[in-house]
Amino acid sequence: MIRNLAEILLSLMGVLLFTTLILLIAGAPPFAAYIHIFKGSLGSLNKLSHVLNAWIPLTLCSCGLLYTFRIGLWNIGVEGQVMMGAVFATAALRLGMGGEAPLFYLVLAFAAGIIGGGLWALLAGFLKTRGGVNEIFAGLGLNFVAQGIILWLIFGPWKRPGIASMSGTELFPINLWLPQFPGLRMSPVGLFLAIGAIAVTAMILRYTRIGLQLKAVGGNERAAFLLGLNPARNMLLAMIFAGGFAGLAGTLQVSGIYHRLIPAISSNYGYLALLVVMLSNYDIRIAPLVAFFFACLNVGSIQLPMMLQIDSSLSGVIQGILVLAVLGVQAWRARIKIGTQGVKGSPGGANP
Repeated sequence: MIRNLAEILLSLMGVLLFTTLILLIAGAPPFAAYIHIFKGSLGSLNKLSHVLNAWIPLTLCSCGLLYTFRIGLWNIGVEGQVMMGAVFATAALRLGMGGEAPLFYLVLAFAAGIIGGGLWALLAGFLKTRGGVNEIFAGLGLNFVAQGIILWLIFGPWKRPGIASMSGTELFPINLWLPQFPGLRMSPVGLFLAIGAIAVTAMILRYTRIGLQLKAVGGNERAAFLLGLNPARNMLLAMIFAGGFAGLAGTLQVSGIYHRLIPAISSNYGYLALLVVMLSNYDIRIAPLVAFFFACLNVGSIQLPMMLQIDSSLSGVIQGILVLAVLGVQAWRARIKIGTQGVKGSPGGANP
């Protein structure tokens, strides 16, 4: 973990250097920009609640992706799994718009969201294990299909009475909203679920037979098969875990944030979670911290256009630079490792 943290800190130093250079080229004061990002994300309890609203689904998606990365799958379809979780949850909540037994329909929405995300991930898994379709292409294709389904529902069967617009479906009654902290637009339910997801994922991946099997298949699929493991079954299991967590994130977006289904319900948290997991070096202990950094960046950058007339897309630039910096650090580390192995493997400990 210490080595992973050192790599992340080194990467952040590189990001700070390049971002400062970009700000100087744009004619903006770097120090003031960083201060406004900090104040815009952590300057008050209300702003912190907005950061946590972004951190919760981002963390849930990251937890799910750890299962698929552990077995060697690039679950690019996590974005679509968030969307389908939101669709299934919306369908359940619409059943309860009559006003009776709201708690039952909220629980039903969470169950439906997990099932929706899991089924969408399972479809990508079947395309991989049964159809031989690379999971990257299957996932991307299903993302587009999920987005199309949402637009069809918003402009078709679920359109608002007398109007269909990009604003989404009709708002759910307040009794179908998740409870929130007094004075804050954040639900304690989402916070509890995110923390629970971290604990459950850490336990499963580190201390259970499932985690060991996923690691074995991911390390050497052929050897795992010879040892009696079923790679295809374990891949499907990993996809179900990932889809379930993503579907849970989609449910929270519907029931706790927007209170309706909107076209951009996923907020790109699925794609961003891929970066979070890679930057944390697939470590469940570090992933929540990286997710919090990205959440602060996304929320805090909103202040830049208002205060410094800088486009808020700067946060995307910083994220891109961060990815490049981490990849550079990892490549540098790999070269050092190869060089060290070469020295140890040569006669007398000297270079050949």
